[in-house]
This record gives sequence, C-alpha cells and structure tokens, in this order.
Amino acid sequence: MARLIAGMGTSHVPGVGAAMDNGKTHEDYWVELFKGFEPIRAWHAKNVPDVNIIVFNDHATSMSLNHYSTFMMGVAEQFQPADEGWGPRKVPVVEGHPELAWHLVENLILDEFDMAVTADFDVDHGLTVPLSIAYDQPDAWPAKVIPLCVNVIQYPQPTALRCFKLGQAIRRAVDSFPEDITVGIWGTGGLSHQLGGERAGVVNPDFDKRFLDNLVSDPMANASLTHTDFIPEAGSEGTR
Repeated sequence: MARLIAGMGTSHVPGVGAAMDNGKTHEDYWVELFKGFEPIRAWHAKNVPDVNIIVFNDHATSMSLNHYSTFMMGVAEQFQPADEGWGPRKVPVVEGHPELAWHLVENLILDEFDMAVTADFDVDHGLTVPLSIAYDQPDAWPAKVIPLCVNVIQYPQPTALRCFKLGQAIRRAVDSFPEDITVGIWGTGGLSHQLGGERAGVVNPDFDKRFLDNLVSDPMANASLTHTDFIPEAGSEGTR
C-alpha cells in the first residue's frame, strides 16, 4: 500500500527560481533566505518519496482566463518546464507517475470531485520553484511528480472548505493505492499578498501567523474562511 510520508507548504515566488538560475543566491538581498532553506533541503535529502503530489496554480501559462479548470490533475509521463515569456527555466524535466495519477483521478471522481485531466501540460514557476527549494539544482529531480492545479485565478474559485475536503479525499485515495510506494504532498503559493490595485504590496504577518498556527491547532478555522474573509485581511492574492 502507498504511504504518505511528507507534507510541505512553501512559497512559489518566481524570484526565488530566478535567483538560483542566475547565480544570485549569495548576494546580500538573497543570502539569508537561502540559508533558511538549508534545513528543508537537508530533511528532503534524507526523506525522498517515490512521488510528490504538488498542489499549485498555473499563472496563465498553460491555461488561460478563457479556460481554467477548478481542479486539474496531470497524468502524463513527463511535464516540460514552461516558457513564461523569457524562455523555460533550465531545470530538469518533471517526470510524472501516471499510475498513481489515474488512481487519484478515479477515486476523487468517485468521491464527488469533478476532476479535469490533462496529459499535455507545461509546468510554470508555481511547480518548479518548490522543487528547487526542496532539491536545489540536481541533474534530475529525485522524485516523480503529480501536478494538481487549483484555480485561484479566475472567478469563481473553490472555497477553502472545498479545498480542505479535497485534501482529505486525496489522503484516502493515496491510502488505497495498492503499490508499495511512498508519497509526499506539497501545498504551494502565498500567504497574505496583493500584486495590484491600491493595496499592492500588502502583507499581514498577524494573519499569516494565525493561519499557520491553525493548520495544526484548528484547521477548520481556516477551512471556514470565505473569499470575502480572506481579501480584507490577506489581500486579493491571499486566497492562494
């Protein structure tokens, strides 16, 4: 049976990938951040699963505002790094795990989640930057990956409660997979932030700390937040 051995939550801010790709990680602006990654990388080096399920959002790279699925699972053998306007990142190709991916899709649909499925999907910084945070700059990623893209871009987005229930359903599906493999699941994105408008640049550390504490102590407090709860406290991108 498959075993879930790891969970990680991380930013996927593109500047982190750009700093790595352009040799800037030791510059004053970045050095303390990358020192903070060292314990994460040491842990991941000792605890590599067979597969990571990476939950992220596409930034209108492979999807567009004309077509953006609520939940979409990648079932391909491989996923290429996307060209986001300045060429693809020079990072390894992302190797998929179609057997587990299809098992997840089938079980999630039986669990009342209407999943979209893709076998042709280039992955942008939302997925590749977390891989770089965890595994640095290897010649090949040490674990296979199942991309799970969530719509946090185009109205109407799924609620926090719906996403929480999806996580529970994923756990049940992983536990029922018959192969003896290990699995990690990563949630990527941001806490409080806003990229445009009059409140551009907003950050709310009090909200962020409370949200992170609740992941352990009171997850339903987070799951009960509505979009109109998130936006005043966490900015327009706080739903991510």
